[in-house]
Amino acid sequence: MPTVPRPRSLVPGRLVPGRRGRPDEPLAPDAGSGSAIVDCALYRDGLRRPGPTSWQDAIDEVERSGQGFVWIGLHEPSDAQFDGIAERFGLHPLAVEDAVHAHQRPKLEQYDNLLFAIVKTVHYDDSMPAGTAEVVATGEVMVFLGPNFVVTVRHGSHGHLGDIRHALEADPGLLRLGPSVVLHAILDHVVDKYVSVAQALQDDLDEIETAVFAEGNTQAESSVIYALKREVVALRRATAPLHVPLRILSGRPLDLVAPEVRNYFRDVNDHLSEVVDQVGSFDELLTTLVSANLAQVSVVQNEDMRKISAWVAIAAVPTMLAGIYGMNFTHMPELRWTFGYPLVIAVMIAVCTGLFVAFKRNGWL
Repeated sequence: MPTVPRPRSLVPGRLVPGRRGRPDEPLAPDAGSGSAIVDCALYRDGLRRPGPTSWQDAIDEVERSGQGFVWIGLHEPSDAQFDGIAERFGLHPLAVEDAVHAHQRPKLEQYDNLLFAIVKTVHYDDSMPAGTAEVVATGEVMVFLGPNFVVTVRHGSHGHLGDIRHALEADPGLLRLGPSVVLHAILDHVVDKYVSVAQALQDDLDEIETAVFAEGNTQAESSVIYALKREVVALRRATAPLHVPLRILSGRPLDLVAPEVRNYFRDVNDHLSEVVDQVGSFDELLTTLVSANLAQVSVVQNEDMRKISAWVAIAAVPTMLAGIYGMNFTHMPELRWTFGYPLVIAVMIAVCTGLFVAFKRNGWL
């Protein structure tokens, strides 16, 4: 498969009337009568065709000519906004429910002549310090793949598909292969995003590892480690389940997936395997860092307790002698001796000095 070039600066006309701004942004509430459609296009012979004024007209033209396919992109549609599309394309009710309400695991399902795929999108927010907020944000992209249409539903504030659409439009050779090229492009883009987020987490882990074993480390690092561990778990939930869909797409002949495209799903699966292995190593490393940090905290606490115990032992000597000679008995030795007081003070100083030297030599002070 040829390399997808950078998007062209000139993008063919939109099929949604009155559309303004970036193609990967949702329509305003008053645009398209409350439509959740972000973009819609008819593709024939690898090129975007202008002309139809709505997605209904676009699919009518495809069915009438028997050539090309329609790609409709939506952002967080409601049930009412999605009902017309679901009815026209004969989408399965269970798949429609998953697409509208989201919060699903990555998966691939086949309903008669329809493929339904769910992938988790991830985004690393480098504006948030690690441990203070959620630095790995997740979203979802649902893809309905039919013989002459692609319907994509995006949930979340990131994971825009506009750049993917532009890149495909810049390479007609790819679009000529049919709707399955869109599914491959989305999965490839999502997995590439996994790679970049994993690298960002790797940098955070390197910093935390250095901080944990740095001199003067405190228990404050524990909260950062636990926060990163939570982010790693979120990334693992997004990446690990995607293995099964990619294995199906790359290893099983499917009518809706062009043979020329199927082999390239294997390359995406290889990249995903690297990310999954890397995320697994992150989890193991964070577990080790938690244990190491807790052990260091215990060592620091033990050192503090030894210091406290050493000073208590030193202070016990004068306390004991003062307590003995403060009992005020009438007949006690040295009470009326001229050198009694200096002798007791000298004994206190000698014993305390000896204990201090001994504790210092043994590393207790």
